[in-house]
Amino acid sequence: MPDSTVSNEIQLGPQGRVVIPAALRKALHLEPGDRLIARLEGDALVLERREAVGKRLQDRFRHIPAHVSLVDELIAQRRAEAGKEADTP
Repeated sequence: MPDSTVSNEIQLGPQGRVVIPAALRKALHLEPGDRLIARLEGDALVLERREAVGKRLQDRFRHIPAHVSLVDELIAQRRAEAGKEADTP
């Protein structure tokens, strides 16, 4: 795991561009062309590899059995809510 104490001050460039300093790129093994996901977390901008996002999501939902469809459950829930709204004058 990369050393989480590596940090650098950077300046926002033209058109809002950010250059990731070499020390951080090296610590994270980032290469030109790597794709990152940017997200806002509180007041922080977080950049992470797409693969890391995918792994985190898989880990988060790993406890759900393979035969369970979250999509089907969501659709059923929405239909039930719509049915209740239709019954309400």
